[in-house]
Amino acid sequence: MLLNNKIWVGTSAQGAVCLLPKMANRHGMISGATGTGKTVTLQVLAEGFSQLGVPVFMADVKGDLAGLSKPGERTERIVYRLDQTGVTNYTNRPCPVTFWDVFGKSGHPVRATVSEMGPLLLARMLQINETQAGVLHLVFRIADEEGLLLIDLKDLRAMLAYVGERSADYTLQYGNISKTTIGAIQRAIAVLEDQGGNQFFGEPALNITDWFVRDGEGSGMINILSADKLFLRPALYSAFMLWMLGELYELLPERGDEDLPQMVFFFDEAHLLFEDCPKELLDKIQLTIRLIRSKGVGVFFITQNPADVPSNILSQLSARVQHALRAFTPAEQKVIASVAQTFRVNPAFDTQEAITNLATGEALLSFLQEDGSPSVVQRAMILPPQSFIGAISDTLRSELIQTSDIKCKYETAYDGESAYELLSGRFAAAGVKQTSVLQQIPAGQAQGEETPAQPVQVMTFKVYDPATGGYVEREMQQPVTYAPPAQSQTVYAPQPQYPAQPQPGQPAPQQPAWQETPPVLVYNPKTGQYEPQAQPAGKEAKPAKEPRQQPSTVERMLQSFTRSTASGAGYTVGRSITRNILGVFGIK
Repeated sequence: MLLNNKIWVGTSAQGAVCLLPKMANRHGMISGATGTGKTVTLQVLAEGFSQLGVPVFMADVKGDLAGLSKPGERTERIVYRLDQTGVTNYTNRPCPVTFWDVFGKSGHPVRATVSEMGPLLLARMLQINETQAGVLHLVFRIADEEGLLLIDLKDLRAMLAYVGERSADYTLQYGNISKTTIGAIQRAIAVLEDQGGNQFFGEPALNITDWFVRDGEGSGMINILSADKLFLRPALYSAFMLWMLGELYELLPERGDEDLPQMVFFFDEAHLLFEDCPKELLDKIQLTIRLIRSKGVGVFFITQNPADVPSNILSQLSARVQHALRAFTPAEQKVIASVAQTFRVNPAFDTQEAITNLATGEALLSFLQEDGSPSVVQRAMILPPQSFIGAISDTLRSELIQTSDIKCKYETAYDGESAYELLSGRFAAAGVKQTSVLQQIPAGQAQGEETPAQPVQVMTFKVYDPATGGYVEREMQQPVTYAPPAQSQTVYAPQPQYPAQPQPGQPAPQQPAWQETPPVLVYNPKTGQYEPQAQPAGKEAKPAKEPRQQPSTVERMLQSFTRSTASGAGYTVGRSITRNILGVFGIK
């Protein structure tokens, strides 16, 4: 509710206690024990800013802030509060609301790219240690240097595998990159995916300018993030809120002090932000809080205990709303004493005693005055909100989402060309949609043109038959190997990541187009493939050796996997044979 273009928050023995809008960018805090009225106070402040035309963003942890979208009701409790506060021009009215949801169920989807999130906040999400966070920073840097976009989590996975495979190439420039560390980060990403992180990372990414909206009456839009499920994942919740705050700082220009803030940001359950927070991230939060004031953004922290906020950040919060605190232990009593000392003393009452004796809906209020000095602390009764107190029905929420102006902007996700596609060899010029292993195809093929069917021919092979102990001839269809013309440019097109291994009785890939004598194929346990049998010297001229080519990154990965698989199988078979031989002689 507004009073002389000020936000009327509560009424004390001395009269109305108001928040000056031009001082809102000095930040503030709402604190108090559970059930003391923090949510109602938050709702009153949000209504006031919206009526002034200032957009608001807040996270709805419990689901009751959605009541801002619905007009309130004159209940007996509301009438009693109006009599206590001396409000005479009270009217029930809703506020313009836009619902958002990371999971896309209770609001418009909210997405961000991995590159926008950055390695610092992403390390916070993944809850990795300092060493792993350092490697993650290097991965982001290498991706930037090589022009690889990190959009979603599969891009990050592909980039980690790429850096891990080429770790020796980066050792001299960036230091040692352990594959064990890469594996630990990959496991942390898997946990994040299970928590719904793959729904958050992607495109279209959120455009912060969609928050700066007013309705037809000039009221600022209240953007509510449905965080009832997101709150259950504290690391994801805190990193997400910090990312949005950082986006505001990067987007908005310098404005200085104005009569109205550009936006007010309410950070509910702020204690989650600072739990197990690394020093590097804490320093960044402190810097953002200090500098975002000049951008015209006010930040309000909502928490149960003021001690949850670090002192260097607490000193930046000018607007104070302190609800009741409970003290059952000596440590809690010390906290209350320290909180009381932060207020400007009011000789009318004992601040420390009042904090423990406040009733539900009462609070100690201290705001900045016209000259920028803090006011004397006032014991006041908080005004009732004009909107509905409590949650709303799913039907009403669905109607508001469907009638929103941005309904069709974020609903459909898309996957563009990024690090995963580039590292897999997917090129738009080739129009090929498969991934991973690379092969040469003719250059100049039109985009989107279908690849012509590969010609095949019948070839004869000699294959060892274990049933008879001899070799038998078999005719099989074999694709004709493509030989690119001389001095022709080629592009690389992807093939399936895991090519099918040849089975007994089938030829090895890329056999010569024609041979006069059927080749003899013998199974090689080291490679797991059928290979031509070596011919004795003098019987047949040996073909000239082709120059050895260095295998690609993907080929080295496949070779490593094949060797490890064959080694494990050989060990198992060897143990079985040894055990049988010893059993004949009665040896265990």
